[in-house]
Amino acid sequence: MATATRLIQRFRNFLAGRDLQAKLALRYDEISKRTQPPPRLPVGPSHKFANNYYCSRDGRRESLPPIVVATAQKTIAAGAQAGSSGSAVTTAEKKPVTPGPVLKKWEISKDQPYL
Repeated sequence: MATATRLIQRFRNFLAGRDLQAKLALRYDEISKRTQPPPRLPVGPSHKFANNYYCSRDGRRESLPPIVVATAQKTIAAGAQAGSSGSAVTTAEKKPVTPGPVLKKWEISKDQPYL
């Protein structure tokens, strides 16, 4: 409405039945205070005065994977079975499961070879 001429503003005010420019800057009732209290943030890895480089400010980069201190369980080697330590047990390999019946092989008709 600031770009409209005075004639257009008055015409608009007449059609609206009130002054539209009266509360243009204060259209919201709840205005926050201009003096805000300082935030209460917890101290973290980025609050150091020295050695606070930009690449090391991310706290996720300082985390490491968990360290295994001791294992209480015995682990099985890959490919070995728990019951057979030295015996040769042969198992038949399973074929992959396919949904539905096995499809028949499609054949090209002999009477119309160009289709």
